[in-house]
Amino acid sequence: MLYENNWASLNKRPVPQWFADAKFGIFIHWGLYSVPSFARKDRFAEWYKKHMMLDDGPEKAFHKRVYGNATYADFVKDFKAELFDADEWAELFARAGAKYMNLTSKHHDGFCMFHSPYAWHWNSVDVGPKIDFCAELKKAMDKVGVRFGVYHSLYEWDHPLYQKDPEEFAVKHLIPMLKDLICRYEPATLFTDGEWDHPSSVWHAEDFLAWLYNESPVKDYIVPNDRWGKETRGRLGGNFTTEYGHIGNENLTIDEVHDERPFEECRGIGRSFGLNRAENAEDYMTSFELLSLFVDLVSAGGNLLLNVGPAADGTIPPIQQERLLQMGRWLSVNGEAIYGSRKYTNCKESDVKYTKKGDTVYAFVKRFPFGKIVLDKVPFNGALTASLLGSDAPIGTADENGSLALLPPALNPDTVASKEIYVFKLEKAAK
Repeated sequence: MLYENNWASLNKRPVPQWFADAKFGIFIHWGLYSVPSFARKDRFAEWYKKHMMLDDGPEKAFHKRVYGNATYADFVKDFKAELFDADEWAELFARAGAKYMNLTSKHHDGFCMFHSPYAWHWNSVDVGPKIDFCAELKKAMDKVGVRFGVYHSLYEWDHPLYQKDPEEFAVKHLIPMLKDLICRYEPATLFTDGEWDHPSSVWHAEDFLAWLYNESPVKDYIVPNDRWGKETRGRLGGNFTTEYGHIGNENLTIDEVHDERPFEECRGIGRSFGLNRAENAEDYMTSFELLSLFVDLVSAGGNLLLNVGPAADGTIPPIQQERLLQMGRWLSVNGEAIYGSRKYTNCKESDVKYTKKGDTVYAFVKRFPFGKIVLDKVPFNGALTASLLGSDAPIGTADENGSLALLPPALNPDTVASKEIYVFKLEKAAK
């Protein structure tokens, strides 16, 4: 099917199935802002360049105290990535159970993490570490079966052409850079951002997406998002994106948008995307909180794009690594209930969540399974069989006023492979 350069046509393109099956991706916010890696706790550290100029926060005082009269561009010399190892990152993401990842190829500061003729001397190959991070990570992810993708900011704070004429900036700078990025690295995802000041017509988003869907080398499998103009989030584009639970500045949620397409929640393990050294252990989500969020999203038909913020030296902080590995250990037991699953029913306020595959329903219980567990969203039927993933214990069933009741025996926690959230497999449960 050929797609025309208008939203009515572009919105008919289905989100590729691999994305709806994948469920879990890794976001990577990494760049010059990783040198200071500092922000007030309710701000994003990747916005350091903007915040260091503000009088109402600690970033300006921090910058003056630590860096004196240095400019943001001076951080290039300290962005060395001397411990960066793409294969180590890829192995970590694979062990975490992630199926795709997005690297910030360019954030709002305009600095590119790949070699670009449209960012001369303002990219990681010409200056700083002299490394093409998109090329290195693409190669490493291909080895382990994690799909490589990119985040790319539409606008650039200080670009003179953007400040003069945003539409001319889009036509002469942004779109050519994006096309070069797509053709050179062939990403599976394109997470755009920074669209909010202008409608999609200024960004020439429809023209670009028509090219992406009809002519680009990734036309059959790339998944773009919905950040293409100030009117598009949750309405137009590819998959719909929430951020810390909301869509843009309108504070809309996916439930309020009422769209059946796959959606993706992006968030940090802490409050910031880029590494913020002002955050401590209490600012990071626990493994249970992450797993609970993940299950909530998948049961609602969505994906989790969980962010890590590497340090300037190229290492991923151990607390972030630990959270990823905890996710991976849980998925190694319960992954069949996650990958390739689909939404079973709406149960927003319930502590029990569900997914389905064919006639099998999976019930996620957020406490250790003891005593009778009534699943009021699952009708009882005599043909249904129940089991607990990660355990060989027999699970009894009963009719509880038409709903399914699970009757697990007394279980020794040490004999149950799963931790924190427990998944019951209910075969022949769905019609």
